[in-house]
Amino acid sequence: MEQILELSYALDTFYFLMSGALVMWMAAGFAMLEAGLVRSKNTTEILAKNIGLFAIACIMYMLVGYNIMYGDSLNSVIPGLSFLISGDNATTAVIAGGDDAPYYSNMSDFFFQVVFVATAMSVVSGAVAERMKLMSFFVFAIVFTSVIYPVQGFWKWGGGFLDGLGFLDFAGSGVVHMAGAAAALAGVLLLGARKGKYGPDGESRAIPGANLPLATLGTFILWLGWFGFNGGSELKISNVEEANAVAMIFVNTLLAAAAGVVGALAVSKIKFGKADLTMMLNGALAGLVAITAEPLTPSALEATLIGLVGGMIVVIAIIVLDTKLKIDDPVGAISVHGVVGIYGLIAVTFTNPDASLVAQLIGIISIFAWVFIASLIVWSIVKAVMGIRISEEDEFEGADQSECGMEAYPEFSK
Repeated sequence: MEQILELSYALDTFYFLMSGALVMWMAAGFAMLEAGLVRSKNTTEILAKNIGLFAIACIMYMLVGYNIMYGDSLNSVIPGLSFLISGDNATTAVIAGGDDAPYYSNMSDFFFQVVFVATAMSVVSGAVAERMKLMSFFVFAIVFTSVIYPVQGFWKWGGGFLDGLGFLDFAGSGVVHMAGAAAALAGVLLLGARKGKYGPDGESRAIPGANLPLATLGTFILWLGWFGFNGGSELKISNVEEANAVAMIFVNTLLAAAAGVVGALAVSKIKFGKADLTMMLNGALAGLVAITAEPLTPSALEATLIGLVGGMIVVIAIIVLDTKLKIDDPVGAISVHGVVGIYGLIAVTFTNPDASLVAQLIGIISIFAWVFIASLIVWSIVKAVMGIRISEEDEFEGADQSECGMEAYPEFSK
């Protein structure tokens, strides 16, 4: 019996770690997607953002964020404050058995959770691309990954009040994706649009990305990493029931993304008369975000329909935010992760009999309000102290030189 318990512990820990590694691979996907959708003169800077935010997320979540999210709390709304991650489980605790016995390593849990934090922060980097100061972005990343994200994460995954209300968010349509989009929206509103994005009459002008093959590669990397994102959130795989659940999650994740591509293709063809590649890429991501809140209870067909609608919604959202609301989001992150994140949380009620629409709406409002207001305050302080936008001249020349002192494609430099 002890050997069986130890083997199960090892298997679940290994699965958790490998799932976390897949989610870390999503950082490469975000980097490639964003590098492909910005202009060549801003490529080095966006890559610096992505690797820098990942490093900051890892360190700050280790120092304080993880304990805020999963440590002792003052009550169901206010988490506690402590520092540094603790040790791991003893063998005696594992082989004791029972419902309270740990079934995976504490360190594997930290590893899995920290890459989620980085994912949420990656949402922000694309939305503020091509005009934000690099160091100002990093200052915000410190606060977001150490405090803002963990507080709302505690409300759901740490046993806070949203969890008590019955709010459901299996792998983070709200906790991760909508939270990242709310922080991005706050930054974009203070930052303003890129120079030349809107004409004198307010008309939107397209600013094409420099490398669509790279953006496509980034999307496929994200799609692959999402199997760890959703599949790993089952937390266990060492028995038949859990193994079957993980397989169902993988299939539903796959199909939702595929349907998202088809949905975005259909709407873009109707709207523009063309098959817009960038919309198809965002459609895949929208399908993934939509299914993330509940990838287990839908049937394969239901997951396909959820992803299809997500892919259709994201095209409409991108158009509305760009042309009607004049919100300049170079990669469509706010639409993909925010608007579709909200839809995904509501879609939980379509297939999960335990879901409450009221609880889902309370969760949406609570997470969005906290992250948006807290982020707006932090962005405002950073703007007042050190500024958040590069100069008009630097924006014209490109952030690569002004922020990083090097070109991504020097053979094309002036």
